[in-house]
Amino acid sequence: KELGVTFIFSHEKEPLGTAGPLALAREELMKDDKPFFVLNSDVTCCFPLKELLAFHKASGGEGTILATKVEDPSKYGVIVYDAKDGKIQRFVEKPKTFVGDKINAGIYVLNKSVLDRIPLAKTSIETQVFPAMAKDEKLFTMELPGFWMDIGQPHDYISGLSKKLDSLATTSPATLFSAEAASRQGFVVVGNVLIDPTAKIAPGAVLGPDVTIGAHVTVGSSARLINTAVFDGTTIGQGTYIHTSIIGWKCSIGAWCRIVNNTVFGEDVSVKNEVYCNGIKVLPNKGINQSYDKPEVVM
Repeated sequence: KELGVTFIFSHEKEPLGTAGPLALAREELMKDDKPFFVLNSDVTCCFPLKELLAFHKASGGEGTILATKVEDPSKYGVIVYDAKDGKIQRFVEKPKTFVGDKINAGIYVLNKSVLDRIPLAKTSIETQVFPAMAKDEKLFTMELPGFWMDIGQPHDYISGLSKKLDSLATTSPATLFSAEAASRQGFVVVGNVLIDPTAKIAPGAVLGPDVTIGAHVTVGSSARLINTAVFDGTTIGQGTYIHTSIIGWKCSIGAWCRIVNNTVFGEDVSVKNEVYCNGIKVLPNKGINQSYDKPEVVM
C-alpha cells in the first residue's frame, strides 16, 4: 500500500532452478504482451531499469542481460558480445585466457516469448535458456554503469553497502548525513553515513565510514560504528564498538561491547554489557550472555 504496487507471490513447491519459476508464473506473466524484468534478489547496483528497457526495445532482441565489469573474469562466466550492438555471441565459464571482462549482473528484461523456451521443471536460465537464445542471435547485453555487488554473503553485504554509499555520495549526496549536521547534534560522522530521521544518536558517538542506521534506532554516547548496518528498532549501548557487522531488527546491545569481524545478529538479539563477539552468527530471539572470541553459529 505504501508503494502503490500490487504483489503476487508464486510459490515453488519443489526447486525449479533459476528459470523454472518463470514457467510456474506463466499464467500471471501472460496477462499482457509487455516485456518483463527478472532480478536476482542478492545483488545491489544503481538499477537502471528504464535505460535497460529502452535498450531492449531498441535492440529488437528477445532478451537483454545487464552486464557488469569485473577485475578477475577467470572467476566467473564471461559474456562474449559484439561491442557495436550488444549482441551476445557466447558465454565462457571461468576462462583460462582473456575473452572479456563482463559478466551477468543478474538483472534481465525478457519478452514473453522466452517463456516458450522454459519447461515447468528444474531449468537454469544461465546455462540452458540464455545459451540457446544467444545461438539464435536473440540475446543482447547492456553494460551497467556504476557499481555492482553480489551481496549474498555477510562480508559481501558490507562491501555492497560501501559501494552503495559511495554511489549516493555522487548521485544523491543530500541523502547522506553531513558532518556539519552531526556536529550540531553533538556526535561525529566520518565519511559516508546514512541515518534514518527517526533514529536517535547520543552526543559523543562516532559513526562511519560506511554505516547505515535504520528507523527508530538508538545509539548510545561514545559508541563507535564502522562499516556496519544497523536495522530498524535496535538499541546500542554506551561505548559499544561495532566494526564490519550486521545488526538485525529490534536488537538490544549493551554498553561497552565489542562486536567485530562480520558478526551477524538476527532479529531480537539481546547482548549483555561488556561482551566480545568475534565473527559470530546469531539466530533470532537469542540472548548473548558471554563473550565469543572465535566465529561460530549461536543457535
